[in-house]
Amino acid sequence: MRGTIRISLLLISALLVVACATKVERVAPEEVRDLSGLWNDTDSRLVSEEMIADVLARPWLTDFTRTHKSRPAVIVGEIRNLSHEHINVNTFVGDIERALINSGKVDFVASSEEREEIREERKDQDVHAREDTRKAMGMEIGADFMLKGSINSILDAEGKRQVRYYQIDLTLISLADNRVTWIGQKKIKKFVTKASLRP
Repeated sequence: MRGTIRISLLLISALLVVACATKVERVAPEEVRDLSGLWNDTDSRLVSEEMIADVLARPWLTDFTRTHKSRPAVIVGEIRNLSHEHINVNTFVGDIERALINSGKVDFVASSEEREEIREERKDQDVHAREDTRKAMGMEIGADFMLKGSINSILDAEGKRQVRYYQIDLTLISLADNRVTWIGQKKIKKFVTKASLRP
């Protein structure tokens, strides 16, 4: 009798372990999987692609290229997360930078952190690299425009239902004279129903 109970307990324990095991399924990066209703990778990618397509279709770009006979140099400044949730702004900035660079319509200037690292490398080359391979100081391209923005949100919840509203605002500013040359806005609204809600 004890042996049967012991075997039954072992079988139940084994079944519990198998039932609680983590399951991993690989999915394509562009596949939409909205689990929580929070800001996610799909929101970041779709918003950046749509807003960059809009900024590149506006008159400032043709006006600049016609006047200067060259592509404008753009840098992405601060994108602030003013929403009620944690959003990794770096992935959103990365999506924006990739969309700008891949458009082939603008030149892209490295961020201030990246520029400092590159300047340190040039200083090191001045001492250690062969003269014919050294990169000279003072040859950087200055940005013509800076893209800045913010991510805002409103959460409306009652019981097991909530509406999550996101508003992304981007502004393109001329560094020569501080003119605002483009303002873009994208809105996302999600209706979420959960068994148990957390803000």
